Amino acid sequence: MYKEDFRNMTEENRNSSDLSAFTHNTTMSAILITVYSVVFAGGGIGSITMSFVLVKMNTLSVTTTAIVNLVVVHSLLLFTVPFRLHYYVNKKWVFEMSFCKMVSAMVHIHMYLTFLFYVITLVIRWLIFFQWKIKVEFYRKLHAIAASAAVWVFVMVFVVPVLYFEYGRSGSYDNTTCFMFHKELQQGSVRALNYTIIVVVACITCVLLGLQIFILVKVSRKLSTSFWSHQEFWAQVKNLIFICVIIICFLPYHLFRAYYIRRVTEYGQLESYNEVFLSLTALSCLDLLSFVLSGSRLFKQKMGVLRSRLSCC
Repeated sequence: MYKEDFRNMTEENRNSSDLSAFTHNTTMSAILITVYSVVFAGGGIGSITMSFVLVKMNTLSVTTTAIVNLVVVHSLLLFTVPFRLHYYVNKKWVFEMSFCKMVSAMVHIHMYLTFLFYVITLVIRWLIFFQWKIKVEFYRKLHAIAASAAVWVFVMVFVVPVLYFEYGRSGSYDNTTCFMFHKELQQGSVRALNYTIIVVVACITCVLLGLQIFILVKVSRKLSTSFWSHQEFWAQVKNLIFICVIIICFLPYHLFRAYYIRRVTEYGQLESYNEVFLSLTALSCLDLLSFVLSGSRLFKQKMGVLRSRLSCC
């Protein structure tokens, strides 16, 4: 009887220690589970839908190549999402710590590759808009494949090994806890790199937003009252979607990151807030679904009806 009681008490202590290693409270866990569930569902639908749309698009176009790479990078992130959900639901990491590093790093790789493909797509569209280039295309399909391969080879050769061997190296971490590698920020070089990335992302975002607003105003004046039914206007609306995703999903994380880096050692709860802001970056997976919907005739008809009703009022 005493042995059984001692066994039960030991099991309870083990369970309580496992739960204590999980730093997110109930509210934070619910937010993270909800966000990543939406990402998995909406991102999956968007990637599948866009795959069918890409079949009909010009494969030599640089923009099309960028969108294809967006589908790939979104799909890679979506592959890791179920493991995150498993962790947030069960409050315990049951896989290898090396796999935890890979899943954790994938969110960051996804964010910056998505940001890069957004910038490439916007720059190409603007070159065409200002008539500096009639069209931006590869000469052969092989060139498009080579350009995409160059990006992914760079990531696999330089980025992934650095993250794998250096990520989570500075401190000792519990094997049952994942996505908590804040001790790396104690290194001056890591902090400097983070601050540099924050400044670069914020500056590029401001430039992109300013240029897009200028272009939208120019298009509105050029087309006057008929811009709602003009293809050129809707092309700029799609550009605006890219920038809105950056502002809504990427920018809040980087702005909070600047505060988080300075105060992470003072407030333990900041780690949970950092995870929530990081989860918002994964919502960029919904961009493909928004591209498909914004280009549909039904969406344009609904917008036309809304405009007519607003003009009547």
